[in-house]
Amino acid sequence: MPIVAQSTETTDWVSRFADEVIEESERRAPGKPVVVASGLSPSGPIHLGNLREVMTPHLVADEIRRRGHQVRHLISWDDYDRYRKVPEGIPGVDKKSYEEHIGKPLTSVPAPQGSSHPNWAEHFKAAMVESLAELGVEFDGISQTAQYTSGVYREQILHAIKHRGDIDAILGQYRTKKAPAKKQQGQKPVDEAELEAAEGSGAAGEDDGSSGTAGYFPYKPYCGNCEKDLTTVTSYDDDSTELTYACTACGFSETVRLNEFNRGKLVWKVDWPMRWAYEGVVFEPSGVDHSSPGSSFQVGGQIVGIFGGKQPIGPMYAFVGISGMAKMSSSRGGVPTPADALKIMEPQLLRWLYARRRPNQSFKVAFDQEIQRLYDEWDRLDAKVADGSVLPADAAAHSRAVRTAAGELPRTVRPLPYRTLASVADITAGHADQALRILSELDPEQPLTSLDEARPRYDRAEAWINTHVPADQRTIVRDEPDGELLKSLDEASLQSLRLLLDGLAEHWSLDGLTHLVYGVPKVQAGFSADATPKELPPEIKTAQRSFFALLYHLLVGRDTGPRLPTLLLAVGQERVRALLGE
Repeated sequence: MPIVAQSTETTDWVSRFADEVIEESERRAPGKPVVVASGLSPSGPIHLGNLREVMTPHLVADEIRRRGHQVRHLISWDDYDRYRKVPEGIPGVDKKSYEEHIGKPLTSVPAPQGSSHPNWAEHFKAAMVESLAELGVEFDGISQTAQYTSGVYREQILHAIKHRGDIDAILGQYRTKKAPAKKQQGQKPVDEAELEAAEGSGAAGEDDGSSGTAGYFPYKPYCGNCEKDLTTVTSYDDDSTELTYACTACGFSETVRLNEFNRGKLVWKVDWPMRWAYEGVVFEPSGVDHSSPGSSFQVGGQIVGIFGGKQPIGPMYAFVGISGMAKMSSSRGGVPTPADALKIMEPQLLRWLYARRRPNQSFKVAFDQEIQRLYDEWDRLDAKVADGSVLPADAAAHSRAVRTAAGELPRTVRPLPYRTLASVADITAGHADQALRILSELDPEQPLTSLDEARPRYDRAEAWINTHVPADQRTIVRDEPDGELLKSLDEASLQSLRLLLDGLAEHWSLDGLTHLVYGVPKVQAGFSADATPKELPPEIKTAQRSFFALLYHLLVGRDTGPRLPTLLLAVGQERVRALLGE
């Protein structure tokens, strides 16, 4: 298929990478499908930082599909990696008993108690597969356990061992026994930093290879007795491929023929470039942890030539954070996963967060109050797309969020403001009938007739309220008027309440009540309720804040709460009148 030189969406990073990848693929493998790749290790919960490893090539692959090219997005499940450590906070996992499995392949570790999956790797893989389907990510999954244990890589393994001297020489360029240079306080050595940052990303727990009596060896057998990789190759015969290893964990040793043996794997810094060559990968991003001198991606760029391949092109991507949390790590437990995010936000919003930022830009996924601001920003973008006022780069990010080459993602029919839905879910405490009553009054000219019209956004907002808003921040409407407070009010405060109550019936809609509650302090000060901020003195804002605080105290007994127009609708006109002393 001829190269399409450039997409009409020329201003976003996805299009630019798609141009490069198509051109490079035609140069390397003309006429063949473009191959992009991701690697995920199901060593624990696959978190939102790991998702960038998938979303970056997915977005590029999807743009290439939109242009009519065939493309394969490979996800290598690094489920034949060793079990490095027991993650914290995993339900159904006794840390002490699971420490016995350290050193085994992830697929040989039992799944957490209560899981329906056959092993540890499949348990954590399943949740990610489900989330990727919801996000519209099309991929070809490859189990490295299946690849290694079925002998798919046998020729590559024998080739690596035959050229172990060349590999050792490349790795030797980055090894040093010199005293380390003085480092900044708190700075970690490159290898340690890479290892820690790579937890759950495919590089964890691997070294350059063993150096037993057989010399350097870029291959680790899993022990035939205890299944662990705490083994050392003691002898190897290149002609017969006869290999002898000893296990330091259990003392077991055996001699095998490597041209028939399928219970081991290449060490990480050799395994990754071997797969680039084997699969013909043209594009694969790498995290900042893989991009320092001597790290996996850099070293792999030299080792891949031994296998007759080329290093993929691809950006270094920055870390993804969570509002209010430190850097994510699968082994530390408690890290939000894509499934956690999709419980409180629609797939379009999550896709947009990854699409709108260049890979080298870090960003945070919001689980706190910030999610309401993000949704407001998203809805404003949606409106600009609808009226044609959107900038090209923003239009591209929006398009990549709402659809893939396969079509539109399912969306909410009536996408009401997330903060409004959250307030309604908060106030009604799960009563669907009450929620529908309030939501149907938001726009009297186009009333909501069924809660399903507001789904799935309403369900996401309700889940956020129930799982991420502390109990002391939840809204509980007063049962009885605050008589003492009402008696203590001065004439100005009483007048403000009368102005509000007099306008309730006429303004009983979301827009109407917004106009009313902001207008009362203006009218009291002698201005029109329609006066704009530019026409008003600064003290009007102070008066508005005082008025709002009074209403919150009378309705919910504290200084703040949900947006007042939504709160008034939720409480209902009759009850509002009673609580405000009418």
